[in-house]
Amino acid sequence: MTKKNTVQTDVVIIGAGASGLMCAIEAGKRGRQVIVIDHSNKAGKKILMSGGGRCNFTNYQVEAENFLSENPHFCKSALSRYTQWDFLDLVNRYRIPYHERDHGQLFCNDSAKDILNMLLNECADHQVEIILNTQISNIQQLDDKDFLLTSGNENYRCQSLVIASGGLSIPKMSASPFGYRIAEQFNIPLVPTRAGLAPLTWQDTDKTRFSPLSGIAIHCRVSLDNISFTENVLFTHRGLSGPAILQISSYWRPGQTIQIDFLPDADLIEELTEHRRLKYAGTNKNLLAKQLPKRFLESLLSQSLLDIPVTNCSDKQIKAIAHQLQQWSIMPNGTEGYRTAEVTVGGINCNALSSKTMESKAINGLYFIGEVVDVTGWLGGYNFQWAWSSGWCAGQYV
Repeated sequence: MTKKNTVQTDVVIIGAGASGLMCAIEAGKRGRQVIVIDHSNKAGKKILMSGGGRCNFTNYQVEAENFLSENPHFCKSALSRYTQWDFLDLVNRYRIPYHERDHGQLFCNDSAKDILNMLLNECADHQVEIILNTQISNIQQLDDKDFLLTSGNENYRCQSLVIASGGLSIPKMSASPFGYRIAEQFNIPLVPTRAGLAPLTWQDTDKTRFSPLSGIAIHCRVSLDNISFTENVLFTHRGLSGPAILQISSYWRPGQTIQIDFLPDADLIEELTEHRRLKYAGTNKNLLAKQLPKRFLESLLSQSLLDIPVTNCSDKQIKAIAHQLQQWSIMPNGTEGYRTAEVTVGGINCNALSSKTMESKAINGLYFIGEVVDVTGWLGGYNFQWAWSSGWCAGQYV
């Protein structure tokens, strides 16, 4: 049996995604010898697919409030020390053309490849070695506190080990529970994981009624408890999707009801009352169809309410229409799960890490960054910014 070669290096980073590459660049700048290992055949797969291939790489407005975590203060340190403006400086240095969309979201004009190539060029400039198609089968901490990593081909020995292996979302992009297994091995606590930024599915009774609306998109306000998002909601065969639904899904738990206002900019009671006073010549359906699709109205409101002439509508009927269209309650059956989720909510418990360095408080030299940590951003470039910020912070210390 051939004895495996052991490669000695300063830093091993497991995961060649956004946070791992950023950490590698920063550690490389400090003269650290860095190896990045990934089980996939390509670095930055999620970068390439994100934003419809245009990579929503950050947002003009980044605040701690844009993130979910059991420790909502944890992300503040990293986000304040490596900001969206710092990442934009890098993007501008590479002359990557980009544009702003709604809510401060920034996308590449051309391709997500521009962002990945920028990161890979920075890695090359700082002598970072990237090893792909490599599974780590075992990790142990030696008596001198170094880490020994076993793979099929070689062993790797390092002073600092960074877990940047991501979460469980989008398994076709090589997602795996690797980082959580390492945390469990070293007795580092985890916050239970669930799918975030994912479409919601119908209960069976609702599916029959609403699946024919598949393809209809409406600008809505979607609310759950004290959080709300105002963006498009898309009806699908399986349930509800669109940006507002993806956002609320990160907060939703089974058994909870969400509220949807299909006319978030209107006071429907006032509007209907005013049209009644002005003796509008038409039915409620005629009037409401100016703002909402007829097919949708017919599914949500009874035919008797829709067919009443506006002039004959009672106060009680006006309130019933407004309630149904502006305070519609629905209890989803579930989310579509990790298959279509953009992120994983939960992960490494932030209380077990230093917010300054991302190092484990219990295990010297072991760091966790990016999606594997219990910090989950809203839709809109926030998860990438967390990757850049957390990776940058760890890169100053590994």
